[in-house]
Amino acid sequence: MNLDINLILIIIISAISIFAFSRPEIVGKLQFNAWQIVHRKEIHRMFTYGLVHGSWIHLLINMFVLFSFGRAVLYYFDQAFEGGAAIRYLILFVSAIIVSTIATLSKEKDNPHYNAVGASGAVSAVVFTSILFDPYNPILLFGIIPIPGIIFGVLYIIYSKYMAGKNVDNIGHDAHYYGAIYGLLFPLLYEPKLALHFLNQLTSFNF
Repeated sequence: MNLDINLILIIIISAISIFAFSRPEIVGKLQFNAWQIVHRKEIHRMFTYGLVHGSWIHLLINMFVLFSFGRAVLYYFDQAFEGGAAIRYLILFVSAIIVSTIATLSKEKDNPHYNAVGASGAVSAVVFTSILFDPYNPILLFGIIPIPGIIFGVLYIIYSKYMAGKNVDNIGHDAHYYGAIYGLLFPLLYEPKLALHFLNQLTSFNF
């Protein structure tokens, strides 16, 4: 069941994204648009934007990362909690889609031209939850270079925060940043002692 919930998410997101690739009117109804959310009360956009993607590359990268790290997080949840790993994982993913855009909602609420799509914020949360449980587990930078997860995490957060401040491209860096932070915090809502586990992992590394 645990692996199934991750595959189910990937299948649903992939199916909707692929269906919407040639149907811009569907994307227009589902995408994140802070102006529409605030001024027209289209609250569904806080979630549905994560179900559509801008391109095949965007979709494939997100789903590959979700497949890889989702399995790890489900395993960690199984080990850390007594049952309910699948439902916790689902709550993490769905809530991260929403939480990761709260800052953007405030920033862009009066900008009717700002749109965003993709599950990157939630995927970032899944990646950083895995880092909380195993900070030195290697992550492949650019899919090639293995670096410890905690080093990747620090660089990712710094970069995302910096680029969010610059606001010079069409990438949702705010969602990446807040999704990552949320991914670190989410397991602590269930078990605050995991913070000690994280610190112990950091200090027990053998150089």
